[in-house]
Amino acid sequence: MSFIVFSPTAGAATSPIEIEKRRNLHILIEVVIEYGKAETEKAILVGLARSSQERPLVERSLEELSQLTFSAGAEVLGRRIQVRPRPDPAFYIGRGLVAELKEWLSTLGANCVIFDDALSPAQQRNLEEALEAKVLDRPVLILDIFATRARTAAARLQVELAQLEYTLPRLTGAWLHFSRQYGGIGAKGPGETQLEIDRRQVRMKITHLKEKLNKLDIQRATQRKRRQPLFKVALVGYTNAGKSTLFNVLTRSQVRTADMLFTTLDSTTRVMSSGYPCRVVFSDTVGFIKKLPHQLVESFKSTLEEVCRADLLLHMVDCSEPDYAGSFEQTRRVLTEIGADEIPYFLIYNKIDLFPDFHAPSINGVKAFLVSAASGAGITALQAELIASSTPFGRH
Repeated sequence: MSFIVFSPTAGAATSPIEIEKRRNLHILIEVVIEYGKAETEKAILVGLARSSQERPLVERSLEELSQLTFSAGAEVLGRRIQVRPRPDPAFYIGRGLVAELKEWLSTLGANCVIFDDALSPAQQRNLEEALEAKVLDRPVLILDIFATRARTAAARLQVELAQLEYTLPRLTGAWLHFSRQYGGIGAKGPGETQLEIDRRQVRMKITHLKEKLNKLDIQRATQRKRRQPLFKVALVGYTNAGKSTLFNVLTRSQVRTADMLFTTLDSTTRVMSSGYPCRVVFSDTVGFIKKLPHQLVESFKSTLEEVCRADLLLHMVDCSEPDYAGSFEQTRRVLTEIGADEIPYFLIYNKIDLFPDFHAPSINGVKAFLVSAASGAGITALQAELIASSTPFGRH
């Protein structure tokens, strides 16, 4: 996977002991941070349900985690859900399941265990030691997908910033592991000093990335000022809801689409005038997902300003998805988090070609449209409403 490796900073000491310490530290940091793809990863997925009533929700979440795993280029060999009222502080799951997973890894030929929730650095480290296999969680999986899909300079900077902020506590964990391995007299001082050096380097890199992103924000603000007289429409929704496909239909563009999570990371903007009473700016934005790492939300807030400054949102919902209502609510939560929940929106139920009997639930004051961006069904009615909505704006 596409994580960043930080090698220990070279010091003045060059004794055999120091060289061996650095070599082992480099290995430890790689275990925590670097997820190389020398071989295809074969994964077992693990979810935790707080009660038996919650199990169906976790099953759906694991199905989504399976899609994320596929998007990251790995293969899913098995799934396991444990019902327990609270996570185990040391292993997240019960120790009995830890032993069972170790047998599964051997029996199925798997080499990776992916958890559906975020693990603490200590939990991840304890699990890797007990299972003798790579252990990932949903946040690092999403970060990896973002890293491989980022195309523009802004997106790459934003993903790298999120990765570094995720990595920092795990860098500390690697050093704690190192201290336990060596222990004894003389291990504390140099280890603690080196840890502070590496943490300072990561923080300096984070500061540098934020400065570069601030410069890009200034450039974006200048571009937005030039678009002030335009009617601005932003497409939002859960990942893989069909935003880019509809964007291509409405703007006659060729933005990349695929039946895959997080195909689009970079905001794409097109200005349309033909057929509209004024010039209309359409923006295709990154999709949302449940349990989205907060580091990514923070890093991508500048990109999502295209949403915050829109005059109208087209909120896309995949009506063929069993939990479409949950996906809708998750998107609304993120919109609230970034301050875009008060912007008027149309509710676009997409993929009706896959679910022709779908009946849209009514939401007070919100216009809903049943469309198929792939086949073109329902697009004419949507475009007519877009023209009507932009008409008063064209009179300014």
